[in-house]
Amino acid sequence: MWHSVFLRDSCVLPDHVDPAKVPFGQNWTQIEKIEAFTFDAMIRRAGWHFIWVQGACSRRGFGATEDSATHQALTRALKGIAQRFNAAEFDSLRITNYPGFCVANVTMQARRIQRNTSLDVSDQGLPRAILAR
Repeated sequence: MWHSVFLRDSCVLPDHVDPAKVPFGQNWTQIEKIEAFTFDAMIRRAGWHFIWVQGACSRRGFGATEDSATHQALTRALKGIAQRFNAAEFDSLRITNYPGFCVANVTMQARRIQRNTSLDVSDQGLPRAILAR
């Protein structure tokens, strides 16, 4: 899962970039078997940009197993990514086991996939490229 990429359902990708995806949580999909650096190269070869934006989102999840705690933490972290970002990169996972339950702490990095290089932001906080549509 290290450096996995998650895309919002509304994320538009360049032509001929169509990786295998699996639905994840509400309004997100996870790209299968492609790490972030490889996906970045695919996007750039198509003439688009996979922009890293400063600002991480960390959330905790609780569960009876490490997997259930991790899934809950990932879901919560993705909900914390601002709407203006159409992608997120999995950054880190820390799991603590207690008798009877686990706690997972996940950190996601906000990312933006777009045709142009500018991240100009309007008064509403949305990139102008979105507002121009």
